[in-house]
Amino acid sequence: MAEAYIVEALRTAGGRRNGSLFGWHPADMAGEVLSALVERSGIDPAAVEDVIMGCVSQGGEQGFHIGRNAVMASRLPDSVPAVSIDRQCGSSQQAVQFAAQAVMSGTQDVVIAAGVESMSRVPMGSSTALHAKAGIGTGPHSPRIQARYGVSGFSQFTGAQMMSDKYRFSRDDLDAYALQSHQRAAAATRAGAFEREILKLEITLADGTTALHATDEGIRSDATLDSIRSVKLLAEGGTITAANASQICDGASGVLVVSERALKQHGLTPLARIHALTVTAGDPVIMLEEPIPATRRALRRAGMTIGEIDLYEVNEAFAPVPLAWLRELDADAARLNVNGGAIALGHPLGASGTKLMATLIHALRARGGRYGLQTMCEGGGMANVTIVEAL
Repeated sequence: MAEAYIVEALRTAGGRRNGSLFGWHPADMAGEVLSALVERSGIDPAAVEDVIMGCVSQGGEQGFHIGRNAVMASRLPDSVPAVSIDRQCGSSQQAVQFAAQAVMSGTQDVVIAAGVESMSRVPMGSSTALHAKAGIGTGPHSPRIQARYGVSGFSQFTGAQMMSDKYRFSRDDLDAYALQSHQRAAAATRAGAFEREILKLEITLADGTTALHATDEGIRSDATLDSIRSVKLLAEGGTITAANASQICDGASGVLVVSERALKQHGLTPLARIHALTVTAGDPVIMLEEPIPATRRALRRAGMTIGEIDLYEVNEAFAPVPLAWLRELDADAARLNVNGGAIALGHPLGASGTKLMATLIHALRARGGRYGLQTMCEGGGMANVTIVEAL
């Protein structure tokens, strides 16, 4: 089978809710990533055959086909088509997998997989909020769906608490993990670990001057266990708080995926090779547990063991997710989210897939690792797993 290679991987630094990236229209922010991927790789922009753009809240400024709008806001020619996809939090990770499948099938040679989410300008859930406010319909989950699963609705917060209860994590377990995320992210920032992957964006400050947004805003370098413990529980008697869950975040990210033929034709140097692709689905009520069976399937299909994976990126939607994954896979905690995760760095929904991919690839290369595994829990009880080989 033909191979798929990643020749460039970039992300913006995360912006806190109503923070430094609030002034960026999501189409423009994503457009900057598309332009930079092409410019840094040195490939002719007209050679790009498709853009696959992940985005979860496809309404408002992210509506009316955010993928095509991002191309129109970029320096790519009008000849480059695009598609917008939604696999919930795994949207841009699925974009990578679709791009790789296109290249591996031989139908395309140069594809950009990307994602964007401005959670400040297009709040989570806003794509259905207008219908609810207007009293139109019954919402995205029909009475038939509710009856099938015996619930009145589906909530990631409920799923996170269910996971915490199932795996018997205490609040102290979750808070200690959250502190580690901030500590690792702060250390990585100080060491310059993110410099190669971050695309700096110009922002306007309160006094009217401009600056470059180059550092993830959500990192709390001064966090302590006491400060994390002081955050109020989301539900009385539970273990989940805003401090041991991912942060609302604005951002965009992307990777350039090409064939071996394109490598030679355009004189490109690969950063990584796509080694394995998997997507699975399971219980939509607990929702966040699926990365565990998905990883098992991915490793089985790749003929690998967890011990052969040098680094893992498991999205920190909520602390119980990576903690349960570690336990069930008997994985090495020292290889997990080594530069921190979404609890510290933020989770810009549709952009998180290629954001994590950029971090994983650059971390592998910096540490001399070979194989990296990325997985993401997703709304509806789904999970993507992508294994890459650093080159």
